[in-house]
Amino acid sequence: MLRSIHLPETPRMHLKTILNHVERHKSFVYGKQQLVRDGTELQIEIAVRSRANSWPICSGCGRDRPGYDRLPERRFEYVPLWAIPVFLLYALRRVNCPRCGVTAERVPWCDGKHAQCTTYRWFLARWAQRLSWLEVATIFRTSWDSVYRAVEHAVSWGLAHRKLEGIEAIGIDEVQWQRGHKYLTLVYQIDAGLRRLLWVGRDREETSLRDFFRELPASVCDGLRYVCSDMWKPYLTVLAECVGQAVHVLDRFHIMQRMHKAIDEVRADEARRLKQEGKEVLKHSRWCLLKRPENLTERQAVKLSELLRCNLKAVRSYLMKEDFQQFWEYTSPTWAAKFLREWCGRAMRSRIEPMKKVARSLRAHSELILNWFRAKKAISAGVVEALNNKVKLCTRKAYGFRTFAAIKLALYHQLGDLPEPEFTHEFC
Repeated sequence: MLRSIHLPETPRMHLKTILNHVERHKSFVYGKQQLVRDGTELQIEIAVRSRANSWPICSGCGRDRPGYDRLPERRFEYVPLWAIPVFLLYALRRVNCPRCGVTAERVPWCDGKHAQCTTYRWFLARWAQRLSWLEVATIFRTSWDSVYRAVEHAVSWGLAHRKLEGIEAIGIDEVQWQRGHKYLTLVYQIDAGLRRLLWVGRDREETSLRDFFRELPASVCDGLRYVCSDMWKPYLTVLAECVGQAVHVLDRFHIMQRMHKAIDEVRADEARRLKQEGKEVLKHSRWCLLKRPENLTERQAVKLSELLRCNLKAVRSYLMKEDFQQFWEYTSPTWAAKFLREWCGRAMRSRIEPMKKVARSLRAHSELILNWFRAKKAISAGVVEALNNKVKLCTRKAYGFRTFAAIKLALYHQLGDLPEPEFTHEFC
């Protein structure tokens, strides 16, 4: 049985009292609040007025100047309350500035000619890190363009205020973001204490990576100790010129990826030949040969055991790949170099052209590959692929991006670990 409890009567709290607690602005006061209906939608309107005898601030030089006149009243969209849109109403004053001329005053809750308050833009930008931009726009009854501008504001502020000092290790890779071989050049910081996106460039050319080092302060560039990349020649050329003092590590993932492509090429060619002879030994064998033995399913393990009884080029390529896994277990670069020379020699004598191609590539980049042993305790090259997966997730969540500017903003926003200003109150 519910019983009513009589509490002592408390003074009513006005909406402007809450606003004064969460966002108080010097030289301005909140006035009348009213609930209005715009068609079928409810809105909250809050009047703002300047304090008596206060001088407006020039939007050009930022100094107090005498007033000139007032402009018509403007509406500034604020953070919604109970899913009801909130608008601040204020008529901007114009100032008579001897330096800038007659200009509109600067107000603390908004900048420029934006129709949204700065707080609301940060509110939308934070939600845009969790949801797609379209979902944010739908939930908060605004437009996709408004969310885009909010993210643009957050990224611009974050890039202007982020700190680049102390970077010791970077990872460089390319990611396809559109059909037709449209790539992005991505540069990450992969230090143990901080892993973030540093730079996004269009295409995967020498000029793409040079632009990054051109924008990077010389002191930060000189402080780099480790660089991780794949075997893409334009990247190797730029890194040798710009950060020659750093230990350049070739990513283990890309080395094994190249080997897997060679095995798959051998398997596909041999499977076609055997099929013409009426044999289907290699049918459903792709992942049996590409997976690590410990990751095989029971059915794949049985299939692999059957394949190992056959003298096929695909099987010999697989055994060579498994033999190469010993390379990563060495601790001494000297012994690792000896193993690499012997393995490349066996691969060149195998008469399997794709594996010979891999061996030639490993020989050409042997010094950079051996740097993996010199730096493996300092950096983890797998971090680059982990961040690449987040890039792909960001793209899938948005169902793709049409423009380079949009995907650049989204990636900085999601992976840049950008700073944010301090607010009196956090809305999300």
